[in-house]
Amino acid sequence: MNKVQHTPPHTDLRGWLSHLAATGRVAAIKEGAALEHELAAIAKRLDGRQAAYFPKPGGRDIPVISGFMSRRAWIAEAMGVPESELLGAFREAAATPLPWQEVPAGEAVCQQVVHREPDVRALLPVPTHSEHDNGPYITAGMVIARNPATGVQNVSINRIQVHARDRMAILMLPRHLYAFYKEAERLGQALPVAIVIGADPLTLLASQAIAPIDHDELEIAGALHGRPLPVVKCLTNDVRVPADAEIIIEGRVLNGVREAEGPFGEFPKYYSAREEREVIAVDVITHRASPIYHTIVPAEMEHLLLGSIPREATLLAYLQRSFPGVSDVHLSIGGVGRYHLYVKLRKTHEGQPKNVILCAFGAHYDIKQVVVVDDDVEVHDPQQVEWAVATRFQADRDLVVISGAQGSVLDPSTTVAGSANDGVAPAHLQGISAKMGLDATRPVSYHEHVFTKVRVPGEDTVDLQAWIEAGGTVDFTPAAAP
Repeated sequence: MNKVQHTPPHTDLRGWLSHLAATGRVAAIKEGAALEHELAAIAKRLDGRQAAYFPKPGGRDIPVISGFMSRRAWIAEAMGVPESELLGAFREAAATPLPWQEVPAGEAVCQQVVHREPDVRALLPVPTHSEHDNGPYITAGMVIARNPATGVQNVSINRIQVHARDRMAILMLPRHLYAFYKEAERLGQALPVAIVIGADPLTLLASQAIAPIDHDELEIAGALHGRPLPVVKCLTNDVRVPADAEIIIEGRVLNGVREAEGPFGEFPKYYSAREEREVIAVDVITHRASPIYHTIVPAEMEHLLLGSIPREATLLAYLQRSFPGVSDVHLSIGGVGRYHLYVKLRKTHEGQPKNVILCAFGAHYDIKQVVVVDDDVEVHDPQQVEWAVATRFQADRDLVVISGAQGSVLDPSTTVAGSANDGVAPAHLQGISAKMGLDATRPVSYHEHVFTKVRVPGEDTVDLQAWIEAGGTVDFTPAAAP
């Protein structure tokens, strides 16, 4: 058997962008694209085909890049593995993190230029993306904070609205960053943070790992790199950031302060409501001598894939602990890379798919629908999954429905009942969701060929080039009557 050849991972943002450009996957946009809507519109039109590079957007000196992780195959390529091994490689890195390596401040390119008392809006080319967004948003900023109780870091990507020269509102969902903030708030302290803009592709991907609290995602980035990630201590706090990043915003999430944030076009392709959110006070901005600003167009492929692939790897590992017959999973793009999960199962017992469905719902509260299919169905092909549902599923026998469970607070359908009166549901009613599971598997045993998938012998192996006559033509003109 031929061993699959791996290639070295792309551990540097500029090296990755140069590689994409050399292979025709970067579109160089003309100077002057407006930061309000126009930049996002251009990047969205190129989504999944080419990354978009914007020199002097809105007349600013700092260029903007978007879309450099907008295809699943590109992400596998950045990792140096075949697409078929993408989840396994990420899962291995998450299971074997490498402690980062701190470098002296003077050696970190992310601190070559220092701006004290900066004006974020004047200094950085922060775009306004969607039609009803309440101003410019940082969408590709990795927020790094330390647990006030343990000192261990967490990395996440949060939407951040820039609404003043040195103040920004942030959405923190009830996950690790929010837990750190609540602990700091309990102690009567602000939470020091760093916002990293322009990280290498693998560190960006690692930031989305579903890891337990007090597991630093920068260590998963090191495992993906194959070596400890170089980090540097911030100038105004103890947070460590990737030393090779483009731009760092240092600041504090203020204790007890809330300001209006939103609406904002989120990944479900709807707007989230305007609400009072936590506030970041900006202290310092550092960057490379000639930095590149990264923006993610919300709800497009770069946004969806960066979130879905790490989740898939975690979900696959979680399911396989109890069900070794599970061989693959896929969070569908139609389900916004979060809500709809397809599971491939080598079924050995009747009823087993329903157990898999229940296990998947317990694995992550965002999951709203699970379809379990047999191992002859490709879960990355929505047409094959739909075929399995059409021919192997009966609603009165194979449907699982769970009411009143916790779901995603960003799914607008979950908050309809609670928000009918004033437009915003109270926090304890947000995200209440029904869950639906579909067992689209055939019976373990069945009569003759009732559930045998039709195939033609040789259809996968026949050499078409050997049979198609190069340059051959056929004359379909009727022959003259004798």
